[in-house]
Amino acid sequence: MQIFKILLMALIFSVAPLSGFSAEHASTNQVAAAEGEAMAAGHGEHKGIPLYAVPLFQIGKFKVTNSMVVTWAVALFLIISAQYAMRNVKAVPEGAQNFWEWLVESLYRFLEDIIGHDLVRKTFWFFATIFIMILVCNWFGLVPGVGSVGWGEAGPDGKLHHIARPILRGANADLNMTLAMAMIFFACWIVWALQANGPGGFILHLFGPKGDTTGILKVLMIFVFILVGVLEVVSILFRPVSLSFRLFGNIFAGENMLEAMATLVPKLGWLIPIPFYFMELMVGLVQALVFMLLTAVFTLLICTHDEAHEKGHTDH
Repeated sequence: MQIFKILLMALIFSVAPLSGFSAEHASTNQVAAAEGEAMAAGHGEHKGIPLYAVPLFQIGKFKVTNSMVVTWAVALFLIISAQYAMRNVKAVPEGAQNFWEWLVESLYRFLEDIIGHDLVRKTFWFFATIFIMILVCNWFGLVPGVGSVGWGEAGPDGKLHHIARPILRGANADLNMTLAMAMIFFACWIVWALQANGPGGFILHLFGPKGDTTGILKVLMIFVFILVGVLEVVSILFRPVSLSFRLFGNIFAGENMLEAMATLVPKLGWLIPIPFYFMELMVGLVQALVFMLLTAVFTLLICTHDEAHEKGHTDH
């Protein structure tokens, strides 16, 4: 059952980049980028991959970017592979079924040790999808041809120096994708927080005084924790921003580094990036793990009741 929930979230993430951040700005920025690249080519400077995802084609007013194509390809790959693995479920798993069950069960046990049995039963489908989707997207971006095949700019010698409009772009090298995942988590986080605490308990969790105090000190602590609650609200509102930019920044920087290594010595462009590919494989795994762990810990913090709060409920 968990696998089918993962597939559902994969479909949601596959259409996540429809926010249009890249598509709306790409037309003007592509012109500026092309001019900058042409100038840079004349001075022998290196230009990295475009900051914005490049629209490949348009269906009506709907622009399909190169990062969206990769996102859909990854989602389709996950759906087909999971469906293939579970088409004939066996009591003793073999082959693809064995791999998927090992992956899901390993993630389940790992998260259960961190956030607890009750919470993992409710939220595992989301965290497993986050990890699997981010990991496969990160590694798919390392496939030869992703980011290196497309339309480029020629240098003074007439040779291609830089791919200005790649046909494919790493999904998480597009801020649309990372921000969409972070916003979906934020929506789920609010639902889980309200389910665990209720509206009143949710507000009390943020602004209520912690610990046992009496007299004038208790009144003073009320004002202190109201200020702390305001800071906590600001921190919560910035979580989607920090989550999305952390993942986007690491993957975008990694792809730029690989391109820089490939163009450093043109004749050895096939050899120099190889060690960095292994490093990016590790970075892709670490970033998927970090995103999943941060979202899991954020959920644990809001859904965990302190002992004094639990004691008060028990006394009543």
